[in-house]
Amino acid sequence: MTDTISSKRWSRQEWHARRDAHLGRVASLADDFVQRRSCQGKHPVHDFLFTYYNFSPAKLKQWMPPLGVSLEVHEEDMQTLPWLGSERFIRHGGEITLDETKLGSHTRDLARWVGQLCANVLERAPRFRCFGLHEWAMVYRQTREQIRHQGYELRLAPEVMAQFIESQSIGCSHYDAFRFFTPEAKPMNVLQPVLETRLEMEQGACLHANMDLYKWATKLWPWIGSDLVGKVFALACEGRDLDMRASPYDLRHLGYEPVCIETTEGRLRYEQEQRTLAEKAVPLREELRMAAGRLVA
Repeated sequence: MTDTISSKRWSRQEWHARRDAHLGRVASLADDFVQRRSCQGKHPVHDFLFTYYNFSPAKLKQWMPPLGVSLEVHEEDMQTLPWLGSERFIRHGGEITLDETKLGSHTRDLARWVGQLCANVLERAPRFRCFGLHEWAMVYRQTREQIRHQGYELRLAPEVMAQFIESQSIGCSHYDAFRFFTPEAKPMNVLQPVLETRLEMEQGACLHANMDLYKWATKLWPWIGSDLVGKVFALACEGRDLDMRASPYDLRHLGYEPVCIETTEGRLRYEQEQRTLAEKAVPLREELRMAAGRLVA
């Protein structure tokens, strides 16, 4: 099994191995979210992967091939994986393939935009040393009743936390993070990203830009296949973990040891982990760029 589309036809053994690897990446967190939701439970770290990104656990677990690849199938497969018999597929005897005529112009336009975003980020120099301050700016000068994750304690007293934020230079380049800054925090950001400047401002050091590889991949699903979706989901999980460990919330009772960015040591640790995540994102961003390009072509 390879990470690229090495053949136009995948044997039953090959795609079953891919499906099993995909489920190994995503099934546990997807099933846990469904179980929590059925009990009206919440998780301050993991729920974000299913609520903010708005891709259902059921779709995440449905393994799909990318456009242009045919699968060898048996009747047993069509029974156990009924989505392979949907109208998205064409079947010829013992093989199925996604029907390109079902790929609409809107998806092609989105693929073109996603490909351009990936190319821009890959060409742009990454800017580190943001230290995850975006999460702090989202609670700056808020009351306990206003903070997003109510029911979870903050690690610092409100005034101490405010003084720390005011002592830092905030340089968030990600629109979807910046738009959740408190009104008092927004003027403190040296950048003022808006939706229309995403192509010009996103860069490869940004934790949220790297997590968003999952968002853009899901918007091109099923046409880019589930293998890539699963890989960027795993990256988003790592990013979310760091995001919340470096946040002002105290989640130690859930097993999350904080990255204390209010200290010099903590900021150095954050940057090290941020760089590791950014390095992992580079080949995945290139893979998404190429997958989007195939949809446009």
